[in-house]
Amino acid sequence: MAEHSEDKLLFLTGRLAENRLTKAVKSVGLKDGSWSVANIGIKVAALMTDAIVRNRLKGPLDATRVIVPGRSRMDLPALGAHFGVPFERGPDELADLPQYLGHGGKPPDLSKYDLRIFSESVDASALTVEEMVARAHVHKAKGADVIDIGCQPGSAFPHLEEMVTALIAAGFTVSVDSGDPEELRRAAQAGAHYVLSLDESNLDIVKGTNCTPILVPKPHGDLASLVRAIDLAKKNNIKHIADPILDPIHFGFTTSIERYAELRRLRPDVEILMGTGNLTELTDADSQGVTTMLLGICSELHIKNVLIVQVSPHTRRTIEEHDAARRLMYRAREDESLPKNLGGGLVSLHDLNPLPMSDAEIRAAAAEIKDPNFRIQVGQEGVHIYSRDGHHVDRDPFELFPKLNVDADGGHAFYLGYELAKAEIAMQLGKRFVQDNPLDWGIAADKKSEDLVRHAPEGATLKAKHEGATLKAKHEGAARAAKGEDAALNAKVTKDGEGDG
Repeated sequence: MAEHSEDKLLFLTGRLAENRLTKAVKSVGLKDGSWSVANIGIKVAALMTDAIVRNRLKGPLDATRVIVPGRSRMDLPALGAHFGVPFERGPDELADLPQYLGHGGKPPDLSKYDLRIFSESVDASALTVEEMVARAHVHKAKGADVIDIGCQPGSAFPHLEEMVTALIAAGFTVSVDSGDPEELRRAAQAGAHYVLSLDESNLDIVKGTNCTPILVPKPHGDLASLVRAIDLAKKNNIKHIADPILDPIHFGFTTSIERYAELRRLRPDVEILMGTGNLTELTDADSQGVTTMLLGICSELHIKNVLIVQVSPHTRRTIEEHDAARRLMYRAREDESLPKNLGGGLVSLHDLNPLPMSDAEIRAAAAEIKDPNFRIQVGQEGVHIYSRDGHHVDRDPFELFPKLNVDADGGHAFYLGYELAKAEIAMQLGKRFVQDNPLDWGIAADKKSEDLVRHAPEGATLKAKHEGATLKAKHEGAARAAKGEDAALNAKVTKDGEGDG
């Protein structure tokens, strides 16, 4: 619902989407009088421009906010300044509008979190100082808060102090993880902010420093010893973080989860760390689902630190996954809601709403097309491809291709083959397909940067197609002129812009 009782939303759209937009907004249940729809007078809503809006939308506006189509490309701050009302970008698909409007008419705020990510480099001792600093910049850009220097048992680390000092000088928060007490002492003396891990027997390692130790049970699994270490650190005014240690599945996993919960009951105020690598690295499952579940536990138990590691190739996005999961869980907890319908990029393989239009709606849209450019969409029945010259549907793109009459146009055939293959993948996986856009893999893959002010220039394939058609027309006109059939030929290649083939 709208964020305030006096909030009035104005939705801008075009002729094709007006009725569907109105139905979508009505389905949310916004209060009568709190919203309206303005048809700007163009066919395709996504193609509205700053100039069109300025010329056709008459002020003053009876609205507190203006929502524009997600795929439109306009300078929204400039339009807001012109009309005196904030302009905001809505979702790309009308099917997503109810979710968008379910958060006060605004996308959920995923900018906040309260969990610190320690990102470990297990091979740090084999790296030069310069290599480690370069890696730290990469990890921080992905979401790491603390750069963890991992030490290898039996591997000499003569440049440990130099590495700690260089990272701190470069502006990083630094931790050192080692099973060698002497390495931890050296790290603390060099100025490391954290050391992993100490127990009740060796807290003196950080004596005289500002280093915060991560405390663990000794022996492993002995929660009573961890509680004693916590109490001893408090008695000596040593700031500390406790880690009951997460064990792998079938090697104590459930019991280790119970330790975290029991520690929170015994010490409600203690700061806790969970190392997630024993699950993400040692389970053959997509790591983002594992990560999300673990950070849900962290959220419930108010665990504010995680130690992560990336060794296996299947966890290559682990920093990004932890970053996304902490934002999702924070938002859900603060909203007292489920971690659902908030976005965040953690749904990658199968989309929540893969088919924004029904097959009937696709057919209705196809019936409106008056130009020869191909549009491709995915529905329950399969892959749809249509233009003014026909509408074809099949679950096998190879059955569609002979009907497209592009055998003599290599560039166009390549383009359509690429888009149809992408559509088939989307159909098989239950993902959303949008022509001329990459499939959205969420946090599992980097996204190309987009210019949200200007539409992308015409693709090379379409440009070559249009230029070739124009050149062909000129040659034919010249030939006819030479025969006296024509004095000139004005050839024009049209492009409606709703989606091209």
